[in-house]
Amino acid sequence: MNDYSLFTKSTSTSLTVLAVYVDDILLDGDDVVELDSVMLFFDQQFKIKDLGTIHYFLGLEVTKCPHGYIISQQKFTNDLLAEFHCKNISPIVTPLDASVKLYVDMGAPLTDPSIYRRIIGKLNFLKHTRPDLSFCVQHLSQFLQAPQVPHMFAALHVLSKKHPTVSLSSTKVESRALRKVVADVSWLVRVLGDLGLHVSAPVPIYCDSLAALHIFKNPVFHERTKHIEIDCHYVRESLHFGLISLHFAPSSTQLANIMAMPLPRPFIILYLASLVCYHPQA
Repeated sequence: MNDYSLFTKSTSTSLTVLAVYVDDILLDGDDVVELDSVMLFFDQQFKIKDLGTIHYFLGLEVTKCPHGYIISQQKFTNDLLAEFHCKNISPIVTPLDASVKLYVDMGAPLTDPSIYRRIIGKLNFLKHTRPDLSFCVQHLSQFLQAPQVPHMFAALHVLSKKHPTVSLSSTKVESRALRKVVADVSWLVRVLGDLGLHVSAPVPIYCDSLAALHIFKNPVFHERTKHIEIDCHYVRESLHFGLISLHFAPSSTQLANIMAMPLPRPFIILYLASLVCYHPQA
């Protein structure tokens, strides 16, 4: 089992999948008789309530469409805007103004910092369907301990609708980031295997650092790269065993940018479309 909240039952003729979060359960499969059997068993053990076809789960709205399912958080978003009195304000071009630089000490402290923390917490949950909020939420989260007025203005700007300097080389940062991506890919491939979806071809991973790619593919370590040797070994093993394949992608086409920096509106629209993220129809 590769995820402690995901359970599968596989036979020669059927696959049943069960996802659990506290006392909420999602059940799916390709055999109606088997699904009824599982539900009967749970009802005998725990007295469950069948809510029918999924429409809303843990703040996520699920809508069936001809090609699968659409996941959105429209109700959560509307409730969030109403809670902080932002429903009637004008929409903005980008979630975080790239010209605004935020620091730890830059203004008067908030009289009630819990409001700021609540906003950031809810925005963090909204990232499930709004990847374009990832960078700004990460950036604003740095000021949770002692938020000040400019931080609150920036948080409210996100609702209308530069990281601190890192003392690591760019190659070291890329190496650590790629190692984490490979670890996530490895976990996801195992989970898909549990679901009966076996990935046989290497998973393509794109990186915009030619220097990092050279180190990953070069079996010889130099003195200056010893500090990233562990990360490289893990990536190289995954490359050797055919789990992944590494490719270069120019920074302008790197989709991860939407989660790592403030971007102009055209790039946000382009990247969201590439990630198959669209605003729900009114």
